[in-house]
Amino acid sequence: MLFAKNSRILIIQTAFLGDVILSTSVVNSIKAQYPEAQVDLLVKKGNEGLVLGHPNLNRVLTFDKSRKWREMLRIIRANRATPYDFIVNLHRFASSGLIAVLSKSKTIGFNKNPLARFYTLKLPHPISKGIHEIDRNFSLIAALGIKHLVKPSIVPSEEAMQKVTEYQETPYVCFAPASVWATKQLPIEKWVELSEKQDHIIYLLGGPNDRTLCETIKTKSPAHIRNLAGELSLMESVALMKGAVRNYVNDSGPLHFASAVNAPVTAYFCSTVTDFGFGPLSDDSEVKEVTGLPCRPCGLHGKKECPEGHFKCGKEMVV
Repeated sequence: MLFAKNSRILIIQTAFLGDVILSTSVVNSIKAQYPEAQVDLLVKKGNEGLVLGHPNLNRVLTFDKSRKWREMLRIIRANRATPYDFIVNLHRFASSGLIAVLSKSKTIGFNKNPLARFYTLKLPHPISKGIHEIDRNFSLIAALGIKHLVKPSIVPSEEAMQKVTEYQETPYVCFAPASVWATKQLPIEKWVELSEKQDHIIYLLGGPNDRTLCETIKTKSPAHIRNLAGELSLMESVALMKGAVRNYVNDSGPLHFASAVNAPVTAYFCSTVTDFGFGPLSDDSEVKEVTGLPCRPCGLHGKKECPEGHFKCGKEMVV
């Protein structure tokens, strides 16, 4: 069971935005060996903005999880009507497993998925030091004959590059201070401290829900800061990060934005660790963390609050 040069392949990654970005490594690796292959990508609705127009993708498909069962049925029917030669499921949860199995294509995925027993081929998803998520993902397609791993990539559109031109007249740095999880987010006072060390204008990046956080950092800091949270699209944020002197991020989506355009980055790992496999991939990258804490890491993912109540992994960070 091997890919052919003109195979039709669906890659499923309906998890978080960073996971979608890392999935482009699979896309790039397949297309580097088989340029004629048709590769589609299924992502959670709302995450498609960064991969629409990707030069190695034939189509970007979306899964609206707010209409879960109806959407699953729609996608399965479409996949059966025009079958794929292979489905590569990078997602490890039941919804994607059900889509893959009921689509009646040869399916490759991780054995952690509850539906993995029905896959054509299932492989382990090891969490151990030195193994990055792109290595784990690559193992699935390496089993089907792909020989060389290619890094993830995002190609900012011409429109996005034009939109951020006005911000690039002088050297600048970008801060992305927000995270979905509180224990993965560097404390506000640390962002303020970091801002005081900068010699360039600072652009604060994030979504509309992050604007208040960014405005608080701006208000508390004497530095030259502009709050762009909620003003730029995902692709425009990536375009701005690409031209930055340096980007400062948490262990969250913007870390992978930087990796995908090989932008200089400093990543703050509070409650999580790079051994989980989600560290930066940029040539110029730096990880900062508080070592020696017996409570760290406190879980594979972030938490809503510090289980110990002290959040030393964030508050003792040297920025």
